[in-house]
Amino acid sequence: MKKIYCILTFLLLVMSASEMSAQVDRKDVRRGNRDFKKENFREAEIDYRKALVKDSLSLAANYNLANTLYRQGDYAQAQQFLDKMKEVAPESSSAADYYFNLGDAALQQKDYQKAVEAFRQSLVIRPEDLQAKENFIYAKKMLQNQQNQQNQNNDQNQDNQDQDQDQDNQNQDQNQDNQNQNDDQNKDQNDDQNKNDQNQDQNQDKKEQPQGQQPKISPQAAQQMLQAIQAKEKETQDKVNKQKAEALKSRQKEKNW
Repeated sequence: MKKIYCILTFLLLVMSASEMSAQVDRKDVRRGNRDFKKENFREAEIDYRKALVKDSLSLAANYNLANTLYRQGDYAQAQQFLDKMKEVAPESSSAADYYFNLGDAALQQKDYQKAVEAFRQSLVIRPEDLQAKENFIYAKKMLQNQQNQQNQNNDQNQDNQDQDQDQDNQNQDQNQDNQNQNDDQNKDQNDDQNKNDQNQDQNQDKKEQPQGQQPKISPQAAQQMLQAIQAKEKETQDKVNKQKAEALKSRQKEKNW
């Protein structure tokens, strides 16, 4: 907080030394400085914004408005106004203070990378600034912690992804085993069903055939059976005729006597 008051005082001196080039915003900036010293930060903000409406490039108005927003806890908007001066402020005699405030605003937003770079630039310009050194060390430590946490999160995410992949592979293997088992069961059931169907067909054929009816035979078998019967009949007929002839001869002999 002391650093902000120091910057405000410095900017008042810069404004006083450059009245010829900043006539349009001098009255509003001075009013804003008085409100800032009284810690009427809301009124000071209004004064600085009025000055920027008249001269948007006013270094004093931009710088002091950024400080006022910082004191009100609006660190993001404070950094926006500091960023607007990134082409001009580093070339001015207030460059060290500019980088300090830029680093402080970034630190409040946990943008540790930007804070480290800003405090480093401030120390390059003003290496004896102990507060800048302390803030630089603190920001660097927080950046290291942030990077370590990100690495741990990345490792944890990778482990989670690997576990999810392993689980997916296990599920796929289990599904494949279940599918194979189901296929085998279905095949066995189909085989049993086919056997049952065949047995049912055979039983049905037996039921449909009338009781006592001889099974059907082929024409060739019927012809062979007919020929066998005819041969048997001929043999029997020949035997009967032979017996008749012998009986006739016997009667003839008796008559001759």
